Amino acid sequence: MKRMARFLPILDWGRQYDRGALQNDLIAAVIVTIMLIPQSLAYAMLAGLPPEAGIYASILPIILYAIFGTSRALAVGPVAVVSLMTAAAVGQIAQSGTAGYAAAALTLALLSGLFLLALGLFRLGFIANFLSHPVIAGFITASGILIATSQLKHILGVKASGDNLPEMIASLIENLGQTNLITLVIGVAATGFLFWVRKGLKPALRRAGLSDGMATIATRAGPVAAVVVTTLAVWVLGLDGRGVSIVGSVPQSLPPLTMPDLSPELLRQLVVPAILISIIGFVESISVAQTLAAKRRQRINPDQELIGLGMANIGAGFTGGYPVTGGFARSVVNFDAGAETPAAGAFTALGLAIAAIALTPLVYYLPNATLAATIIVAVLSLVDFGILRHAWAYSRADFSAVAGTILLTLIFGVETGVSAGVILSILLHLYHTSRPHIAEVGLVPGTQHFRNIRRHDVHTDPALLTMRVDESLYFANARYLEDKVLDRVTGDTEIRNVVLMFPAVNAVDLSALETLEALNERLRDMGVQLHLSEVKGPVMDRLRRSHLLDHLTGQVFLSQWDAVEALTPSVCKGGAPGVRDAAAH
Repeated sequence: MKRMARFLPILDWGRQYDRGALQNDLIAAVIVTIMLIPQSLAYAMLAGLPPEAGIYASILPIILYAIFGTSRALAVGPVAVVSLMTAAAVGQIAQSGTAGYAAAALTLALLSGLFLLALGLFRLGFIANFLSHPVIAGFITASGILIATSQLKHILGVKASGDNLPEMIASLIENLGQTNLITLVIGVAATGFLFWVRKGLKPALRRAGLSDGMATIATRAGPVAAVVVTTLAVWVLGLDGRGVSIVGSVPQSLPPLTMPDLSPELLRQLVVPAILISIIGFVESISVAQTLAAKRRQRINPDQELIGLGMANIGAGFTGGYPVTGGFARSVVNFDAGAETPAAGAFTALGLAIAAIALTPLVYYLPNATLAATIIVAVLSLVDFGILRHAWAYSRADFSAVAGTILLTLIFGVETGVSAGVILSILLHLYHTSRPHIAEVGLVPGTQHFRNIRRHDVHTDPALLTMRVDESLYFANARYLEDKVLDRVTGDTEIRNVVLMFPAVNAVDLSALETLEALNERLRDMGVQLHLSEVKGPVMDRLRRSHLLDHLTGQVFLSQWDAVEALTPSVCKGGAPGVRDAAAH
């Protein structure tokens, strides 16, 4: 049973489900459902799909995640960034509004789901760690700007296009003269109202005497109020006849059983976008899930999360949806509303199913400008230029990666931006690890501790050079270590012994092993012995399987104190502290 529960977390939390959890989950589901209805319609529009696709993508995927996912509060469904990436990927294959476009979106969801599922089954969730969080933050910031800009055409009531910021702005300027003033009024009013709802409605309701809980629910329902008021305005005043673009007919039905297009050519075109969407979606989802879980001292299993999200996307592919992931705003609302188990998501899916059957005729006159306003207000919260300031203050290399990701995403589009983000993250990792911190150390007086000669007043000996390596050694940084040691030894004729301290070295790959063997030979030719100290057990086990220890000119010491005591006992007895030619290091 425990083994089954590992792959089906519902068997774990389901056994402890009680009336109190049911009540809290139902309340959370009502609040999230109210929030999700306009969001689902809006994000489907952003993805270039019919509005019902957003609702379909929010029903079966949520249920499947509730069965297979491990987060108690994560709300799965369409999100802004994934919707934009879907539009960018599918838009290169088919024209928006065509059957081929919808079929490609289904295939994209299926491929994304299969990729996530495979990662989860093979426990490869660590792959997402190769995307640095600053780079992801830069990509999401740029995506937020692109999304908000792409919706301005609906606010203005004009036709515009473009896959990147320059194209979008140029197209908007070109069509600015065709602005529909009524649409503009609706769009600006809805946007202003939704911004005020986020910041000012709850305090106003609290001042009016409403309880905190009721004020929170009313605030969450703000987008619904904008939808109702603008829809009534269009219907009563007949504004659709005056150029205001509306949603129109939405089918009254549960999600249909659909079959993704599995033609080899389409699969080839979508496999890379599916992988990128999967990675971005998983990183965003796992970050939210872990943050919320920590607040309740719960744990998230990343590999099982991959399985849960994979099943959710597979479900979307077979029920008329498109790629989904865990949404930040919805998940926070779900958490704050008191959701205790994933059953809250299942109840949300039930609420959306009822809406799909009974409420879709009510959105016929819903202006697209209102949906655009909903998207703009939601995504602008993702824009965080503070990451640039923080990265600049902390690390110039990180700043370059973040700034590069933002600029490439804005100038060349989402697909180029996310590809650049992946590449920059890997390059950033390689850059940092290829130049490991290597410190020359000496003995701190009166102790058995060894510290950096540049930072501490320490005892040293002209005949002994000790260098502490603060990184595992592999093909990318082994030569850097060799150069550091040889630069220090060359020209210093007093040095007779070199000790490499390995307290932070967790691994030595074959390339690094060969470098150590070469370094040993070069030092031998200079009349210098090479020693190792504080080598970890697993590293020592590997070294014993090589020829390095057989040919090592020096010894392997258990501790650096043992090395210094054996090689230069005068230092251990309290020789005068000093630093030999520190400027040369």
